[in-house]
Amino acid sequence: MQQTRNFSRIISGTMTWGSWGNQLSKKEMIELMHHCIACGLTTFDHADIYGSYSTEGDFGVAFAQSGIQREDIQLISKCGIQMTRGRDNAINHYQYDKEYIIWSVERSLKKLGTDYLDLLLLHRPSPLMEPYEIAEAIEQLKKSGKIKQFGVSNFTPSQIAMLEKAIPVSANQVEFSLTHDAPMYDGTFDDCIANNRVAMAWSPLGTFFREKDTRTKRIKKAMEPLMEKYGVDESQLLLAWLMKHPATIFPVIGTTNKKRIEQSAKAANIALELQDWFALLVASQGHDVP
Repeated sequence: MQQTRNFSRIISGTMTWGSWGNQLSKKEMIELMHHCIACGLTTFDHADIYGSYSTEGDFGVAFAQSGIQREDIQLISKCGIQMTRGRDNAINHYQYDKEYIIWSVERSLKKLGTDYLDLLLLHRPSPLMEPYEIAEAIEQLKKSGKIKQFGVSNFTPSQIAMLEKAIPVSANQVEFSLTHDAPMYDGTFDDCIANNRVAMAWSPLGTFFREKDTRTKRIKKAMEPLMEKYGVDESQLLLAWLMKHPATIFPVIGTTNKKRIEQSAKAANIALELQDWFALLVASQGHDVP
């Protein structure tokens, strides 16, 4: 299965652009879009639920006035989570019937002000997924040109295998970082490599900046000589560590800070030496490799 990896090496996540975070104005969104592109971040990661179903619309209004050409960027979005916030639902749930998937994508396209998504992801797996019904929706969306590629987010290899009985899956976006390394061991990235699937990582900095515990202290200590050796900061080391993995993982960064975006972009050029990579892994796990 040959996939088109036309995404920027670092992807800009939009979850905190709107009401779930920094509540950027239209002017600020336009400035941030241009800044991301100038730094080489041409791929923007959305989900219909961000901002309780409002951030895609805010982004779309800004994009329409940005002067940016659609062919110069890539847009990813996700569907499938039905929340009580922003919609008239009695309970949070997942929905993947054919009609809903098509309706959701068309709604995202309208809000984003575009004719197509470069990649559509099913946001989270549902116990009630029916692969052949999902396939009908995806095939219709592809045939009409409304999506270029189809993938999933937070799926296990067995869930993807089930889906692939009916439809090829191009990508899997999962939580992965130095402090959340399960996808290296549970088959997720093995599956991506074996099937030439695009691997993407949300929360790529993990808990390093959020939690002050013994693990963080170990990682900080291991980072000190490496920051001096490579001339980088902590966040750049965390991204460089992630991007060394042979699955060619695309980190989705959530920051709206322009300086941090610049620094993150530079992390793609850091080539960690083998033993330095393992030094960080050992520091995170708290023991030598077996």
